[in-house]
Amino acid sequence: MSLVRNFIEDWSRYRRSIDEGGFHEYEHMWGMVIDLDKCTGCNACSVACYAENNLAVVGEDKFENGQGMHWLRIERYWDEPNLGNERVRDTQEHGASFMPMMCQQCNSATCEPVCPVSAAYHTPDGLNAQIYNRCVGSRYCANNCPYRLRYFNFFSYYEDSWPSPLDMQLNPDITVRDKGVMEKCTFCVQRIRATKNTAKMEDRQVADGEFQTACQQTCPTTAIVFGDLLDHESDVHKLWHKHQTRLGTTEQKKDNPELRGYRLYEQLNTEPSVTYLERVRDV
Repeated sequence: MSLVRNFIEDWSRYRRSIDEGGFHEYEHMWGMVIDLDKCTGCNACSVACYAENNLAVVGEDKFENGQGMHWLRIERYWDEPNLGNERVRDTQEHGASFMPMMCQQCNSATCEPVCPVSAAYHTPDGLNAQIYNRCVGSRYCANNCPYRLRYFNFFSYYEDSWPSPLDMQLNPDITVRDKGVMEKCTFCVQRIRATKNTAKMEDRQVADGEFQTACQQTCPTTAIVFGDLLDHESDVHKLWHKHQTRLGTTEQKKDNPELRGYRLYEQLNTEPSVTYLERVRDV
């Protein structure tokens, strides 16, 4: 009963690893770092995500109606113009800033507990996974996601998106989702599973950098770094440590305020596995 009480009273703590005072012993903890100072907004990562994960191209009309299927979107933010002499020193014109947005793979994901059929669940390596053939399309998970990064198939896009012979380009490692199913970024779980299986057959651990997500592989400026946060020698762990971004806390108390690492909506206690590095501004 005490475990159930902790589960109800402190969902975040329940999902943390044992090392962080939680209950789970994770075999991996996949995480990502995105350096916004390197991101140019070229959308190469988004295109790679479409190709890798068999995402449907819904067309302009459906996209404008909120029926887009982009697992990874590039958000653009324009700096404010000069707002008078009082603020010109603080707010300069720096053009656009870009922020790649994919599923944050939260360790205390708000999308998981609301699914009425447990189609959304947490994996032993810290991913928010989706069981497509169990999903009934209630969309509770999308309504409960503060990042708006879950997508619903309003239609069956197969014939419209990949008329013959374009269907020959589909990734055979990924199923094509049908109407009525929720979907989202998976951190290219098919690549994770393939690499883990290979390492298991060879009786060894997965090496850092042995595989990359499609967005990381395609990024021309190496703005995206992906790896195992539990591997202290991995590049992603070193970046989290360098910028003092910590799991298990809703407020990052940094020794040096100039450190650039932060996570989105940390105050919601969702424990995202994606850290962003702030854009460097010469003001």
